[in-house]
Amino acid sequence: MKIENYDLYTTSEAAPRPGAWPSFLKKPDLKTRCCEPRTHDSAHKRNNRFSPWVLGLLAGLASGLWIEAATAPRINTDNSTPKREAAAVTSYSGIIKKAAPSVVNIYSTKIVKMPRNHPFLNDPFWGQFFGPGDEGEGTRDSRTRREQNLGSGVVISEDGYILTNFHVVEGADEIKVAFAKSKEEYTAKVIGSDPPTDLAVLKIEAKGLPAVTFTDSDQLDVGDVVLAIGNPFGVGQTVTLGIVSAVGRGGFGIVDYEDFIQTDASINPGNSGGALIDAHGRLVGINTAIISRTGGNQGIGFAVPANMVRGVMDRILSDGKVTRGYLGVFVQPVTPELAKQFELPDTSGALVGGVSPGTPAEKAGLKEGDVIVEFNGKKMADNRQLRLTASQTPPGTKVPVKVYRDGDLKTINVTLGELPTDALTRAGGEDSGPAQSDVLDGVEVTDLDTRTRRQLGIPAHVSGALVTQVDPESPSYEAGLRPGGVILSINRQTVNNAEDAVALSKKIKGDRILLRVWYQGGSQYLVIDAGKKAK
Repeated sequence: MKIENYDLYTTSEAAPRPGAWPSFLKKPDLKTRCCEPRTHDSAHKRNNRFSPWVLGLLAGLASGLWIEAATAPRINTDNSTPKREAAAVTSYSGIIKKAAPSVVNIYSTKIVKMPRNHPFLNDPFWGQFFGPGDEGEGTRDSRTRREQNLGSGVVISEDGYILTNFHVVEGADEIKVAFAKSKEEYTAKVIGSDPPTDLAVLKIEAKGLPAVTFTDSDQLDVGDVVLAIGNPFGVGQTVTLGIVSAVGRGGFGIVDYEDFIQTDASINPGNSGGALIDAHGRLVGINTAIISRTGGNQGIGFAVPANMVRGVMDRILSDGKVTRGYLGVFVQPVTPELAKQFELPDTSGALVGGVSPGTPAEKAGLKEGDVIVEFNGKKMADNRQLRLTASQTPPGTKVPVKVYRDGDLKTINVTLGELPTDALTRAGGEDSGPAQSDVLDGVEVTDLDTRTRRQLGIPAHVSGALVTQVDPESPSYEAGLRPGGVILSINRQTVNNAEDAVALSKKIKGDRILLRVWYQGGSQYLVIDAGKKAK
């Protein structure tokens, strides 16, 4: 079994200039962003009367209101329950006229240095096309070029705050914002960004802008009508229609925190950061990614739900950054086999495979083998939901956590810490020769030493038996045990070294074995059926 690995970004091909005929992407891309980079030599170009004392009073009030708006912009919200009557609809023009003015085009430009020692640049033939470096930017050893991303954004306040995807503006030296029905362009600055959710907040100097209305995305049901608004391929503002295909999608490795709305509304490169609205014209999500074999729409698009967007946005506007709650546990899904081993009523919840030392979880008394079924009053369906919910809870919050431990349900109060970004420490151990387990047929183990700890990134606090070999035809391999893993316990009995692992394996009675294993940065449980032969 593999620990989930999340990639922050995916790479896509160049997009055409705005208004150009769209080119077809050549290389299949199963997970692609909805905006595409393009490269070129220059950036895109696009009364009543009062007495004096009354005027002074109004000026003072206006100044105070502007200061407040700059730190806490007014956000339009409508959380009323959507109507779902099956009435015939002949046009959505009314809601489009309401929502479309809030969606903008975003052009972000990045200056990239190219080394002069590139073989093309040194070749006399290619040199006549590339020429010397740009004046003031290039040198004898390098030249520069401009890369531009094309994306979309959503106006969230009348005074110029705009939401978009982080990958639309990542590393940009210049960001331009243009409205669909206006030739005027605005220069935008990044107020804050959050790569783990692929969101960013921009600001332009403007007032009286058409701000979108947020709604509660948790009210969405599969089958609800939604519309996507953006600037696909730079052809201009485009609206597409579809339904909610699924909610709570995740596990794709697109970003760290995934709780996507899936839709079949057509989403293409350039739609990134654009609006997904409901049939009442309210924002339910920010379009972010697609799954495609061609790079274009194939009916599977993803949007970050408005509730997650709102939480990230509010923290950026209030604190300038996003902080996340931290438990300090390694969790995994509860499989039917694990549910039997831990005598659980069903497979809901998150199984704690390990607890990091010195973390809020350890201080509160959480232990490996606990199954978290409720967090802060909310039932947990699986480990991904627990991770999302904990991250969205502010650090310092004291939350009740309900767990199953040894068949009993108990509540543990945990005060969340702040999610750290530092890497795990690495240290040394002792050396020993390989040993063969009798019951764990096909598995070879040895003691941890300094070299293997360093090579495999095994932290100092992890002790156990290092797995050096697993027969591909063995039940252990089928259950997910791999070389490089560290066996921490067998049937809930601690393993300190290879000798312990062999001794405990000889005492096993029955066909089913419960292992706790550290692997690739975290620990997890595996159930091995010793009497079962791998197919």
